[in-house]
Amino acid sequence: MNPSSLNSLRVGQSARVSHIEAEPAMRRRLLDIGLIPGTRVTCTAVSPAGDPAAYLIRGAVIALRGRDAGGVYLGDALWD
Repeated sequence: MNPSSLNSLRVGQSARVSHIEAEPAMRRRLLDIGLIPGTRVTCTAVSPAGDPAAYLIRGAVIALRGRDAGGVYLGDALWD
């Protein structure tokens, strides 16, 4: 299975972070907010326009733009 990115999660779905592919400054920001490999992430809401989306990450709800979430790749398992 090809890895999917964080912005492919629908509201209520969860998955674990596999790896991050982003520019160094954005990669550092994503790591700083807790998006490290193995972390479970749940999509909690999507704005009416579709961007940004909110994710539950290590107990905090964080909004990410689609272009930033697109660099966060998920493992094969998805949970509803």
